[in-house]
Amino acid sequence: MKISILLPYKENFSPDYAGAVSIFIKDTLLISKFKKNTLVYGNTNYKNKFTIKYTNLNFKKSFIKSSTKSYIIEFLKKEEKRKSDIIEFHNRPSYLKYLKNLKYAKKVLYFHNDPLEMNGSKQLKDRIFLIENLDKIIFNSDWSLSRFVNGLNYNYSNSNKLEVIKQSINAKKINLKNKKKIITFVGKLNSAKGYDIFGRAIIPILDEFKDWSANVIGDEPREKIMFHHERLNILGFMNHKKVLKNLEKTSISVVCSRWNEPFGRTSLEAASRGCGVIISNRGGLKETITDGIVVNKINSTNFSKNIKKLIKNPKLLRYYQKNSLKNFYLTNIYATKKIDAYRNELLKKDQYFSKNTKLKILHVTNLNEKHNGRLFYNTGRRINNGLIKLNHKVLTLSDRDLLTNYKTLRDITGSKKLNSTFIETVKNFKPNLILLGHADSIKTESLKLIKKENPSIKIAQWFLDRMDSKWENNKIRFMDKIKYMDYSFCTTDPKVLNLQNYKVSFFPNPVDESLDDMKVYENKNPEFDLFFAMSHGVHRGVLKKGKFDERENIINFLINKNPHLKFNIFGMNNIQPIWGDEFKKKLYNSKIALNLSQGKPLKFYSSDRIAQLMGNGIATLIDKKTKLNKLFSNKEAIFYNSNNDLNKKINIMIKNNKLRYLLAKKGRIKYHKKFNSVKIADFMIKKTFNIKNKIDW
Repeated sequence: MKISILLPYKENFSPDYAGAVSIFIKDTLLISKFKKNTLVYGNTNYKNKFTIKYTNLNFKKSFIKSSTKSYIIEFLKKEEKRKSDIIEFHNRPSYLKYLKNLKYAKKVLYFHNDPLEMNGSKQLKDRIFLIENLDKIIFNSDWSLSRFVNGLNYNYSNSNKLEVIKQSINAKKINLKNKKKIITFVGKLNSAKGYDIFGRAIIPILDEFKDWSANVIGDEPREKIMFHHERLNILGFMNHKKVLKNLEKTSISVVCSRWNEPFGRTSLEAASRGCGVIISNRGGLKETITDGIVVNKINSTNFSKNIKKLIKNPKLLRYYQKNSLKNFYLTNIYATKKIDAYRNELLKKDQYFSKNTKLKILHVTNLNEKHNGRLFYNTGRRINNGLIKLNHKVLTLSDRDLLTNYKTLRDITGSKKLNSTFIETVKNFKPNLILLGHADSIKTESLKLIKKENPSIKIAQWFLDRMDSKWENNKIRFMDKIKYMDYSFCTTDPKVLNLQNYKVSFFPNPVDESLDDMKVYENKNPEFDLFFAMSHGVHRGVLKKGKFDERENIINFLINKNPHLKFNIFGMNNIQPIWGDEFKKKLYNSKIALNLSQGKPLKFYSSDRIAQLMGNGIATLIDKKTKLNKLFSNKEAIFYNSNNDLNKKINIMIKNNKLRYLLAKKGRIKYHKKFNSVKIADFMIKKTFNIKNKIDW
């Protein structure tokens, strides 16, 4: 488990000149339970004094004019090697266009400013893009959130992805008796922050109340607003620790911003240090305090009046000071708990799954009930059996059977009813995991709704068919839902399908001891030499007139070469395919079997026929170019390099009963031990829930 935090390009992550973003990250990360697993990326070159893992993204400003783009590209280089589980980036919604293709990572955006004033979130379409492509969006105030959802429809504005986590500060016990008669202004010395308002208010007050003084902490090189008084102390920029020390002595803190501050860290810190706080009613400032004076009409007269009110009424001042401390709740511990809670949710470091905990699993796949048992021995049933044998609570929806039953004049395909049934089943059953097997009729809109309403539910898919060349349409089917998948599984090496940027793993076609229960090698007098079965589609069930399969060339080559052998061939030469128990009877009456899938050999790919062959204990011939020799040795399966080599090895195996017996037996034992339905189901669950698992492939 790894978390990466990407700072804005110009953010200064250092003890000496840290901004609000850096302070918040540092304070919460120091006490996070994910601290050891988190790496902060920034553009500040300094020796780390925060005891936080930090990387300075040094980059060469070469042909890329934009320093920001160079900064992001450097981060992507680092991230390509690190492959974080979560990437959190702050205050730069525009960065998502660079990060969105990192499919393996959950992505979280923090807003510290007004979303409607930032590139990447100003327009409605920008904000919809953010919701649809991020896993979480964090706002520093309810006001910031309200700005973001302005104009969005109900489904977007009420998304579970949106959350408010306000900035925080460490709580500290303050002795109010040590407070001095000091009025403090902290912030940029410009008109947006209202420094001119403060200056015009404070000078007459210092003239009137001789025992009071004022401190000004901050700077502003771009705007010169000057005020002078013998008890007006212009302290300039201070590091954060010194600011807090000053606030511990301060009696009255004034924040008179003109602009809509999304939150306002100064008033937060002043409240945490027991100041009597006076703020303007702008943006999210009111959310920073529980007790204090809020000024609606922002001018020097109104601020002067309220400062005088507290000076002249010490009891009222002490009331605000006490209650600021008493009711203060925006502590670093409070914020960190909320942050770690959503991290847990995104990582789903399985709060459900442990050695003794059992899952509720909704398995949506075709159980082929409408085929009246002809396709009983299918992979969906094998995986389903594995889930049940692991003692999980498994509810199965046979999607294609339901489609058939749900067809009406108003719903011609039955799809509408199927998807409403699916959604209603999720609501009622409340699964921990939804597992889809070739469930094409489950719409992405349904998955999107489930992810939105139930973010803790894991969704995974498995896929058997090949996805290359003329079967590219299968890849489109597979990719259709992948953005909603926590994990995906296929029976081909994902790398040869260019799927390495997604959470996809290969899985072998599983066997099941209750379905693959034969030991063909024990038949001492089989009638036939070579068994091979194919079809023109499992759902069709019979040969399609005029259709030709290239595999027929190989079979006919073998038949012509070996007139002395007895072939047990189905699905070609006008011999219909066989299914169910008839398949098993014919298989049992054969010496060896050829596992030959459609198309050119593809790494690790085989149809599910291989499980029925080797799982039932028949010596099986496999094309070496499938690389399945990495899963089975030549003592467990027969690997051939060419048609001539295949022909040669068939004749050797037919004559050698002992060799054939031992090879078939070892192959069956290996398959049932390493690639059984329980192991495959357990592998899928652990991969989906990001749990370490030792696997045999």
